[in-house]
Amino acid sequence: MSQKILVTGGAGYIGSHTCVQLLNAGYEPVVLDNLSNSKSVSLERVRQITGRDLIFEQGDVRCRKDLVSVFKKYDIAAVIHFAAFKAVGESVKIPLEYYDNNISGTVTLCEVMNRFGVKNMIFSSSATVYGMSTDVPFTEEAPTSATNPYGRTKLFNEEILKDCTISDPDWKVVCLRYFNPVGAHKSGLIGEDPNGIPNNLMPYIAQVAVGRLPELKVFGSDYPTPDGTGVRDYIHVVDLADGHVRALDYLQKVSGCEIINLGTGCGISVLQMLEAFSRAADKPIPYKFTERRPGDVAESYAKTDKATRLLSWKAKRGVDAMAADTWRWQTKNPNGYE
Repeated sequence: MSQKILVTGGAGYIGSHTCVQLLNAGYEPVVLDNLSNSKSVSLERVRQITGRDLIFEQGDVRCRKDLVSVFKKYDIAAVIHFAAFKAVGESVKIPLEYYDNNISGTVTLCEVMNRFGVKNMIFSSSATVYGMSTDVPFTEEAPTSATNPYGRTKLFNEEILKDCTISDPDWKVVCLRYFNPVGAHKSGLIGEDPNGIPNNLMPYIAQVAVGRLPELKVFGSDYPTPDGTGVRDYIHVVDLADGHVRALDYLQKVSGCEIINLGTGCGISVLQMLEAFSRAADKPIPYKFTERRPGDVAESYAKTDKATRLLSWKAKRGVDAMAADTWRWQTKNPNGYE
């Protein structure tokens, strides 16, 4: 009998790709999503890719009734918690919504998990918790801070989950700090479909390449990096999804709250990513330089030894695969899931 894994926010970008890898690994995902920033068609596509079924319940992690109903209905073995708002700029404009959704949601979820004796969680954290630190590569022991409400919600949630494990040794938690997820499933059936103008580089480039946006704005050309543009650790979303499956397998060995970086360990500049995308799309991508964004650091990339040691996991897909898979998704779905 395969284990049922509750995947909150499972219809979203990272959630849907993780559901594919969970199904392929023999797990049974139970998706809870309120569809505020995702579409249920992504789950139809997951079924198409895997030839397997998954369970979908529309509901909100802040709603105790929704959660209780799911835990009563299904014998949940562990939770992968993705459900959160995730745009840095938006979090500065509407901080209370971010605190309510991202923090209240986690607290309510943990309370209901406690009630049903399900104390295994993989939490979707972020490299934003390293704040404005310039000491790259970032190790899991690096000092943390946050420069925006979104980052603070990730940091607070990590602390909340640590406190759960301190108060009750039955709790086993793995917090995965992602760097910059990009790419799409190689089938081109699922990918990133952001609302409005994308905040992240890769969907922005893709929408310019497909003609939805006129040109890419490159924020800053005078950073102390090889070509003057910001350097980030881009990780293919399928590698990231594999990391969650490995973390699920590892959960039984955890004592307390384990924090693990998921990245490639390599920094790629904006212009390097642009070049890779031009190769994938076989055309130049128009761009123009504009001023730096406040709060952006010059370089951010991970030290990933811990993931290799504890999870036997390493990112396999390089920048050309990231660009090619994004382009395939974008050309097959020029308007996203619409």
